[in-house]
Amino acid sequence: MKEPVFEKGYPSYDAVNRADSSSREYMIGELQQRVCRVIFKKVNGEERDMMCTLIEDVLPDAKKDDPISQKKVRAINDEVIVAFDTMKGAYRSFRVENVISFT
Repeated sequence: MKEPVFEKGYPSYDAVNRADSSSREYMIGELQQRVCRVIFKKVNGEERDMMCTLIEDVLPDAKKDDPISQKKVRAINDEVIVAFDTMKGAYRSFRVENVISFT
């Protein structure tokens, strides 16, 4: 296993957990069961702290004019997870490789 890379005093998710190739599956499984806190680096370099979930009862109904609300669209990219941000009340996405903390 790789040595942990420390960012802001805590090991990055990538360094600690990437040896497990099911990390994306693990995160999706957890999101389907509960609201999770995800801290990640956005593509523009900013850090984002998000409370999100994939619990079916919490997700809004899919709409034809909002493709990201449709399950098939959310599952297209294996490097990205689309989850419902419970604070913003909208879908947001994050790259698995950019996750700093997942709790």
